[in-house]
Amino acid sequence: MAKRAAPEVNAGSMADIAFLLLIFFLVTTTIEKDSGINRKLPPMEESEEDVIIKQKNIFTVVINKNDRLLVEDEIMDIKDLRKAAVEFLDNGGDGTCDYCQGAKSPSSSDNPDKAIISLSNDRETSYAAYITVQNELVAAYNELRNRRALEVGPQKGFNNMNFIEMQNNLKDVRWTGNKDKLKEVVDQIKKEIPQKLSEVVE
Repeated sequence: MAKRAAPEVNAGSMADIAFLLLIFFLVTTTIEKDSGINRKLPPMEESEEDVIIKQKNIFTVVINKNDRLLVEDEIMDIKDLRKAAVEFLDNGGDGTCDYCQGAKSPSSSDNPDKAIISLSNDRETSYAAYITVQNELVAAYNELRNRRALEVGPQKGFNNMNFIEMQNNLKDVRWTGNKDKLKEVVDQIKKEIPQKLSEVVE
């Protein structure tokens, strides 16, 4: 009895199918991106004069390689950093800041516009410690900006809206309020309490 030949499978189009599947997955797959830390560098100022910054207007924060925190040459716990930063920024030492509620100490910052927070960390500082300190310093700025928003907002028709909510409403396409007026308030608060955070890696 004669043997029947097994039918051959045509594999000529397998490469085309595999290529099409590869293209499909490359086009439809989304890859998450690391967002990083949102920082905006200050614009370059074309000035012939050297800018002189008084030492009392600089709030020095240092993180060492063991993740220990040194604030104004004193060891500090991370839980106390935000309060110390708020007290420094809100001091109003020169009397020009009518919205500052600080101690008005002549040995601390003159006003929020002149106050600079200098953050210095070691190359061996852990990422977690660095981010935690960053969060506390940004939270200090946000605390003052939120308070200022609750003071300025009602005058402009934005009652019970803090600074974070104002920024979120500006970005939200569903928000139906007056965005131009809201942007003026946000810009005013940013100008009154600018986020001047200088970073150095040693």
